[in-house]
Amino acid sequence: MSNRYEYAKDMYAKIGIDTEEVIKKLSDVTVSLHCWQGDDVTGFDSREALSGGIQTTGNYPGKATSPAELMADLDKAFSFMPGKNKLNLHASYAIFEDGEFADRDALEPKHFKKWVDFAKERGMGIDFNPTFFSHAMVKDNLTLSSPDEEVRAFWVRHGKACIKIAEYFATETGIPCVINFWIPDGYKDIPADRLAPRARFKKSLDEILAEPYDKSKVYVTLESKVFGIGLESYTVGSAEFCLSYSDYKGITPLMDNGHYHPTEVVSDKIPSLLLFNEKIALHVTRPVRWDSDHVVIFDDETKEIAKEIIRCDALDKVFIALDYFDASINRIAAWVIGSRNLRKALLCAMLIPYEELKKAQDEADFTKVLALSEEYKFYPYADVWAEFCARQNITADESWYDEIKAYENDVLLKR
Repeated sequence: MSNRYEYAKDMYAKIGIDTEEVIKKLSDVTVSLHCWQGDDVTGFDSREALSGGIQTTGNYPGKATSPAELMADLDKAFSFMPGKNKLNLHASYAIFEDGEFADRDALEPKHFKKWVDFAKERGMGIDFNPTFFSHAMVKDNLTLSSPDEEVRAFWVRHGKACIKIAEYFATETGIPCVINFWIPDGYKDIPADRLAPRARFKKSLDEILAEPYDKSKVYVTLESKVFGIGLESYTVGSAEFCLSYSDYKGITPLMDNGHYHPTEVVSDKIPSLLLFNEKIALHVTRPVRWDSDHVVIFDDETKEIAKEIIRCDALDKVFIALDYFDASINRIAAWVIGSRNLRKALLCAMLIPYEELKKAQDEADFTKVLALSEEYKFYPYADVWAEFCARQNITADESWYDEIKAYENDVLLKR
């Protein structure tokens, strides 16, 4: 225990914060890490170019091109991430062996056995996402809302298959699986009919969720989006649709903080959703002017999201996952930067004496709220972070980058 941490511990004790409790609490927080940062959302099941209103830019050398490479890169990233981690997979990361192939509507648990083995060896769970993009059966930018019954039925079968796989993950790892449904469906220009596509989407979801599953093992979430590239005027899965459907079906709403209008913030939505939902789910990203999926940084909205989770006492009610992809920088570093920043934001949120600030607000002492909130920003949270990392044998400072550069030179550049 360093002298700097002892000083920080005493400082926080003066405002009623027990840093030992904070470190323990932060150690137990699980963050789900998205596999698709490692290979630019390519996956292993299709030669289709990335499509569906999303785009990865950049050509930094060394991206993973096989399951073995992706797993090795994930291990390297996890080695710099303190706290509990979880693996987040897309269905397109199915692993086929001996020349076998199954299209997305015919995927089975066995196609993910190697991922289960990977997770079990590391004592972590797996979250899951059906992949409704980058496939020949995405016709006219439509999947579950398609008027073409062959297309719609294909994707319904895919959704049902993924429900079974999600339950397999939970059963094998002993950790509940969060399965997230997001579709890219929409139109580039103003649609002639806004109702029918959403009616078909509802019908498709109803059919998928008719698939029996253990609700203690599988949490089904539904994610909205405001627009995408080539889908600028209308998305079927709007915020209103997804929230309404989640309530109608009793599933879990998922908010991605890049999937709203630029003036909206997810941090402000968290308390409202917590009042009406047993659980909520988050995909934490960094939108730059639009849903650009930039690497998460230690910015205001990330900190505000963390504050709302902590001051609402909702760590056991919120599934936290990362979702971004950047091919212009070292992909492993991108994972590490985003994960550490999210956890730093949670740490800072835990180091604020909310009860005192809430009391001042209720007493209309807004001067005190502002004054103390600003002063607490300069308390020595970095020293608590260093102690937190040290106890888990994780590098606390920027020297982790040197190790990743060595891995780049020794491994990535030789691919």
